[in-house]
Formats: sequence, structure tokens, C-alpha cells
Amino acid sequence: MRPAPRSLPALLCCCSAGLLLLLLRWRRWKRLWEKVEAARQRQEEGLDRMDKAVRSFREQHPSVNMVSILSLSLPELSRKLRDGSLPPEHVFYTYLSKALQITRETNCITEYMQESETQLQQARPPGKPGLLYGVPVSIKDSINCQGHDSTLGFVKNINQPMAEDSVLVQVLKRQGAIPFVKTNVPQSLISFDCKNLIFGQTFNPLLYTRTPGGSSGGEGALIGGGGSILGFGTDVGGSLRFPAAFCGICALKPTGNRLSKKGVISGIPGQKSVVAAVGPMAKDVESLALCMRALLCEDMFNLDSTVPPLPFNEEVYSSTQPLRIGYYETDFFTMPSPAMRRAVRETKKLLEDAGHTLVPFEITNVDYVTYNFCVRGMFADGCTSFLKKFEGELERSSVGTFFWLAKLPNCLKTLVSWIAKPFVPRLSNIIRSMRTNTVDELWGLHHEIEESCHQFIAQWKKLNLDVMLCPMLGPALGIGYPGKLSVAVSYTMLYNSLDFPAGVVPVTMVTDEDEKELKGYQGYFRDRWDRTLAKAFHGSVGLPVAVQCVALPWQEELCLRFMKEVETLTLKKNQIV
Repeated sequence: MRPAPRSLPALLCCCSAGLLLLLLRWRRWKRLWEKVEAARQRQEEGLDRMDKAVRSFREQHPSVNMVSILSLSLPELSRKLRDGSLPPEHVFYTYLSKALQITRETNCITEYMQESETQLQQARPPGKPGLLYGVPVSIKDSINCQGHDSTLGFVKNINQPMAEDSVLVQVLKRQGAIPFVKTNVPQSLISFDCKNLIFGQTFNPLLYTRTPGGSSGGEGALIGGGGSILGFGTDVGGSLRFPAAFCGICALKPTGNRLSKKGVISGIPGQKSVVAAVGPMAKDVESLALCMRALLCEDMFNLDSTVPPLPFNEEVYSSTQPLRIGYYETDFFTMPSPAMRRAVRETKKLLEDAGHTLVPFEITNVDYVTYNFCVRGMFADGCTSFLKKFEGELERSSVGTFFWLAKLPNCLKTLVSWIAKPFVPRLSNIIRSMRTNTVDELWGLHHEIEESCHQFIAQWKKLNLDVMLCPMLGPALGIGYPGKLSVAVSYTMLYNSLDFPAGVVPVTMVTDEDEKELKGYQGYFRDRWDRTLAKAFHGSVGLPVAVQCVALPWQEELCLRFMKEVETLTLKKNQIV
């Protein structure tokens, strides 16, 4: 029998309910868009204030040589500021002017901290000034600054100003630094691109069709373009190292707890399997070392007692003893680009010619570490914490397909992983690693990570190594590609899993010969990801390529010393050429 037709009142009731639901959704979306527009307006007003402040300063001080100030390294600048030969106002407004120019070109600044002008006007501190006295510094969006949002690219975090500065920012201020801008990040931070719905896409200052990297991409673009002399970001899978490598600058990811993370917001709060770190970014290694000298002080240890009281070891950093250096050209998971492989080979030769000993290091099981330690470790709760961040948000394009896979229940993740295995084994393994773990399984994972770390260190010590020379993904990928290439983080994420300090130093640029060789790039798996990575590398002649310098835990000074050696030898080679 045919079902009886619904009565007119019932149909009207259903239609009314549907229309009411649509109306409520529309009103909610309208409120969210109004918040986005207000945030963008506040961003533009901040840039206008920067412009007015710079124009006013130039009118009052027309003879200030801004080009000369911008040419100074951080150690030179700091020295002149502390001995009084260079007024802090001249430095501040010079960098304010340059930062404004760079953000107009790359969209890297999210907020101007107008109170920095007040801080600038404060009297010179009594006694000996801090190591960073008068130095303007830029701060990543996710590092809390009092009175300013830490959005992480989420609309819900707009108009949620922080009640106090992070410990990092407090120590910077006590050392005399002047935080003056906050910089852009990808939505959720779990990306090595730099785009969100609120502030849009940030572009690489060296080539606007390329990503600056992420998640500290705003910092990379601003410093790479010369708009900041020192900046700070975070790193849970390469988020300091990608922007530095892509934008041709230096960065240091310290051991996870060498610098305080109190007041620094994580993309996935609570996860401990893959260790996050906060660290500095600058044009050169000596600037990073100066920064670490300033930060590793009593104030840091007093404000956060979980940070070990380890002051900067000048003797280690200043040593000139030859080093015993391990190295590898590939991790056999992500095939290096021709320029990337050449960067390691040429750096190895420079180091050998300088009297250092280079020892091949056999890197193994990176695929297992990537799937079972990194992906599984970060999303051990079945992606629940990650997905909660996106509740009520307008857009999730920054994480693309990954977001929808994360939403699948365990049984469907298992099924999709099984179906995908014969065709796309890497995708299959990633989906399998995103399943919810029991407490027993998570404890077992943590134990396995600890054992793997001890084995890696044992291999390191068996070869009697001081440091390690490693590849770094490069050159910069085209905009939009990082979202399609989550597997390409293998070179960086390994050292978050191990919790080793790691820094990047630019050593070469892509050549025409590299570009020709790229035509034969197939990757190790010859899957869609390998083909996509080849396309992402294409057309990169002239872009910088970096290497990664690694040391054992808590040996940041040795890592910096090695980075300095690589940088010095590279500069000498370029001067000869």
C-alpha cells in the first residue's frame, strides 16, 4: 500500500523547522565572518599606524641612514645599542619601515604591537643593559603576548587577548628587546605552509609563487625579507626549520625544554610523543648564538622552574677543535631533490677540506618512525584533540583531505587503510596510524620511542660522533603544495621524535643543472606523492637550499658551533667563486 500523504500542516511545520535551521546557521556564519572582517580591519589599521609612525620619524630625523642600520648584523647592532653609539629609536623605526614594506609584499604580519613605541620611550635601564637592549624582535602568532590574540588561524580565537606574556617574551623584555609585531601561521599550526582564513596566504619574499614554509612562516618571510633582525617561532615537525630553509635564513630548534614553552600555545595540546620546541630565527648563526646567550639566564630559570638551569656554554661554542661529523644524503623515505643532495655533498667536502672527519651514518627505519612514532604519536587519541580545534570554524582547507580522514571512526580507518594498501601504501600506513590508541598502547608507544632514541644514540656514540650533517627539504615548494605533501616532513620530524637540537643553514642555490636533473626525479615509492613533490620542486633556479645540523640532547652550543662552521666555510667558498 502507498503511504498516506503528509498533511499540509505537517509539511509546513517541516519546512519552517528547516528554514529556521538555515537561518540560525546563516546568523552564526555571519557573526563569524564579522569577526574575520574585524580582525582584518584591525590588521590594516595596525599597518597604517606603522606607516604614520615611520613617516613621522623620517620627517623629524631625515639624516638617519636606514640602509646602514639594516646592513648591521645582530651582534654589531646590539653592541652599538648597548654602548650608546646608535639610538634605539633609529633602529626601531628603521625596522618598522622595512617590516611594513615586507608585509605589504608578503602578508606576513598579523598584528602591530603599538605598545612597543611606549617601551621604546622608556628610560635606559640603570646599570648594564641587557644583551638585546633596543633590539626589535618579531613573535609568532602562537606565542602569547599580553593584550594580543594568539589565534592559530582560528576564528574562534579572535578577540581573545592574552592576560600575560609568555615566559619567552618576558625574558626578552628583561633583556631589553622590543617585541613589535606578531606574524602569520597556518590554521592549526599542523602544516608547513602559511595560510588561514583570517589573514590569508603569506608569500615567500624570495619568490612570491612559493610558500615561506610553516608553521612559523610569517617569521620566515619577515626575517628572510629583512623586516626583522631576530624572530621566534615553534617547531613540532620542522616548523622553524622549513621557513628558515625556504626563505634562506638560519634557525635553531633546541632540545624541547631548553627554552620555556610556558605561554606558548600548541597545535595539539597535551601530546608528548613528538616533542615541540620554541626557538630563534635570524639571518646568521652568530645572531642565534647571541640570542641563546641572552635567553639562557636566571630570569628564564626563575620564571619557569621546569627549564633546567643550564647557562650558555661559551667554551663549547667558541672551540676550534676539529669535529667528527656523521652524515647521510638521504633517509630513503623522501628522495632529496638534486639540489638538496648536492648541498650535503658539497658541505661534506668543505668540512673535510677544513680538517674535520666525516663518517657515513646509516639512517634506517625512517618510514617506521614517521608512521608509528610521529603520526601515531601526534594523533594517538584518534585525532580527537586535533578535530576539536576545528569545531565551529568556517574553513578547514589548510589540512585538506587529512581532516576528513581524521574524522573517520576506527573501524573505517582500518577498512580504508586495508583498501588503500595495494595502491597507495604510504597513505594506507598514515590512515592506520591515525586510529585511537588504548592507554596500554600509548604507554607501549612511549616506551618504544624511548628505546629507539637510546639505540640511535648508541649508534652515534659507537661512531664517536660530535654532530651530524643531514639533508633539509628544499628548495621552497610552490604555494599549496605542503598540504598535498605531509609525508615530506621526514627529514625534520625525526629530530622532534628523538628530541635532538637541530638547526638549518643555507649553503647553496638551485642551479640550471639541478633543474635538468629534476626531470629524472621519480622518488622511492613512485606514487602520487613522489610525482607531486617533483612538481613542487620544479622551476626553482636561484632559490636557496639548506642543510640540517644536529647534535645530541642539551648540546645546543655544539649544534650552533657546527652551524657556524658550515656557514663560515660556505661564505669563504662563495667569496672565492
